[in-house]
Amino acid sequence: MGKSKLHQSYIEILKKNNLTAILILETGEVFYGSGYGKPGIKMGEVCFNTSLTGYQEIITDPSYNGQIINFTFPHIGNIGTNHEDNEAKKSYASGMITRELPTGSSNWRSNKDLNDWLFEKNITGISGLDTRQLTKIIKDNNAPMGLISYNLNKKFNVDSLKQKLLSHPKIKGSNLVPAVSSNKSFNWDKSTSWPKKINSNKNKIFHILAYDFGIKHNILRCLKDLNFKITVVPYNFDFEELKSLNPDGIFLSNGPGDPFETYKSIKKNFDKLLNLNLPIFGICIGHQLLALAFGAQTEKMKQGHRGANHPVYRLKDKTVEITSQNHGFKVVEETLPSFLNISHKSLFDGTIEGLEHKSKPIFSVQYHPEASPGPHDSRYLFQRFYNLISDRSKNAQKE
Repeated sequence: MGKSKLHQSYIEILKKNNLTAILILETGEVFYGSGYGKPGIKMGEVCFNTSLTGYQEIITDPSYNGQIINFTFPHIGNIGTNHEDNEAKKSYASGMITRELPTGSSNWRSNKDLNDWLFEKNITGISGLDTRQLTKIIKDNNAPMGLISYNLNKKFNVDSLKQKLLSHPKIKGSNLVPAVSSNKSFNWDKSTSWPKKINSNKNKIFHILAYDFGIKHNILRCLKDLNFKITVVPYNFDFEELKSLNPDGIFLSNGPGDPFETYKSIKKNFDKLLNLNLPIFGICIGHQLLALAFGAQTEKMKQGHRGANHPVYRLKDKTVEITSQNHGFKVVEETLPSFLNISHKSLFDGTIEGLEHKSKPIFSVQYHPEASPGPHDSRYLFQRFYNLISDRSKNAQKE
């Protein structure tokens, strides 16, 4: 595939060693590098992701809304971008940081170089930084806020940019879900094309409502693989309208921001879900919202979990799952009510990775079983959700 003029232009910038971008952290550090993507100024919480693959899925994950992603893997861009790997219709990440400028694409699935794609998606990047050093700064400073300015004229008013950064709202205390949730309900009918489907379409069709707090497309594909009829609804969907749809189960999706702020905005409708006696499955912020509704607390982590190689311990059968993760908040174990069991724990720091209700068909995980990108150790959770709904249906027929 031939190189675009835009791709050729930023390769020339690299050759000339022009410093066209600057990264400023709220902790005071200033880094100069070569810019790529869309010139401009972007601000957000600076986090790091350790995945070796899946940069397109990461950048389009709505859970990264309001964040700048530092990729620890040095070579980004070699497989280009395509239409199939997007996790949302648009990209929500504020910006990205890489050790090297994105390379040109060399992959049969690619239809656009990463730099061209970033330009179209209005994402600003900076390269030429020591991402290992930056990762240590992020870990030591609780994911500080940062600003990327990419200016082809190479003119930066550092003092002015610092003031701009300090006035930007932080993730903690921010409800970012309204910016990524759908405004109206819609049906989803696409399943996974590859790898092989996790189940056949011979399953009985059950109707589920999927709450969109920033839902990833691959979550919906995994649910569709089980032959669910899926209605995706906005994060603040009215409870009375929900009852009129008479669903067989409820799914609570991933999403960005402070879970407590999101919970406060939907508490009236959300709390009523717990009394429906329907199977409920939550992922990521869906997991956190369930914990909050049951009386537990959440807090921001000093070091979030973002990557595709996180080991999780399944307490029930002492099994280890390698998982894909993306979260900066956790459920505080000491605040859990007695009727919630911990089902999974992180082997990195011991934080809660899964919860189960002792008497209701409700469970949740902090990590991402759809693993896009990442391993498929946890895909069984979707089947578990289906089985809970199926068992409930069979029991109702017996009564």
